[in-house]
Amino acid sequence: MSTFAPPVQRLITELGKLPGIGGRTAQRLAFHLLRASEEDALALAEAIREMKARIGLCEICFNLADGPRCRICQDERRDASTVCVVEEPSDVIPIERTHEFHGRYHVLGGALSPIDGIDPEDLRIAELYRRVESQPDGAESGDRTIREVVLATNPTTTGEATALHIADALRERAPEVTVTRLASGLPVGADLEYADELTLGRALVGRRTLS
Repeated sequence: MSTFAPPVQRLITELGKLPGIGGRTAQRLAFHLLRASEEDALALAEAIREMKARIGLCEICFNLADGPRCRICQDERRDASTVCVVEEPSDVIPIERTHEFHGRYHVLGGALSPIDGIDPEDLRIAELYRRVESQPDGAESGDRTIREVVLATNPTTTGEATALHIADALRERAPEVTVTRLASGLPVGADLEYADELTLGRALVGRRTLS
């Protein structure tokens, strides 16, 4: 039987579901919220509610968006000829912090992992192919909008497999499009989300073509 009142125990249980939050940390957070002013506590609750109600996925790149398109896809100053492919929306943030990439993005929604039942059709790979194969209005054959695809999947086994799968398919579908991979500098087995700006920036500058 719990020693806490049911509302407190419920809050601890819900907080404990967050990544990296154990039982003791969940308890500390719960009691912090109990000590907080009603205004601060309700502001947090409203921020969560608003995020769930308003934030969806961009209709073009599948990044997080407050509307049909994300801010990056709406920005006409971004280079539409270069697309950086990442696994999750959280991977866009560290790349943007480097200030080295000025193109646009495509978020796959994960990485290929047959052992976990994640196949190409479970990701937004087909949508990437459609973006690459599309042509601007009035363009000549072979004059594609996208000229380079930067594969920035995580340097893990599943991330590398995903990059190779996409690279092979793009060579067949759009051989005139350059396919590059982030250069060395990122430790194998690490996630982009935890890479520092200097390491990730050097990897972007030194990206290479997949042979």
